[in-house]
Amino acid sequence: MGYNFKKYGKDLVVENTAIIKRPNLVEVGNHVCIDVGVYLATESVIGDYVHIAPYTCIIGGAKSKLIMEDFSGVAAGSKIICGTDDFTKGMLNPQIPNQYKESKYDTVTFEKYSCVGVNCVVMPGVTLGEGSVVGAGSVITKDTKPWTVYVGSPAKEVGERDKSKIIEYGKILKNGTIWK
Repeated sequence: MGYNFKKYGKDLVVENTAIIKRPNLVEVGNHVCIDVGVYLATESVIGDYVHIAPYTCIIGGAKSKLIMEDFSGVAAGSKIICGTDDFTKGMLNPQIPNQYKESKYDTVTFEKYSCVGVNCVVMPGVTLGEGSVVGAGSVITKDTKPWTVYVGSPAKEVGERDKSKIIEYGKILKNGTIWK
């Protein structure tokens, strides 16, 4: 694999074009795929049965964090912004010394069963509630409610998900009925 992760489980696939800047700050569970062209530059805790799809960009630096709980996912081309420069104060970009800029470091959390669609943007500090999903091309600036569907820019609530089958299937997978 070539990465010196802080911790990792079984059935882990990290495609060879993925770039993980700080693998020593990354914990990965079981049955995880970090796909082609993924760029990951934050501290991360990734649960079981997680997929980070092709060309996803996860930024914010070592002081920011991504948490992806079990059965969560990010679709292709999405941007997860865990930290950023404060655009209202100081200069901008990572090459500027810290005394001349203001930075915001935060955590983005995907609770169990939550996912974002293709080409979504998730802003710093957002928590995607359990089972919430966000449609393609959406921008998520606020926390989402559990088991709710969101679309748009900024993302707005448009419906609800039926959680009964999803939770049932999750229990089957976690108990090892499918994977041994």
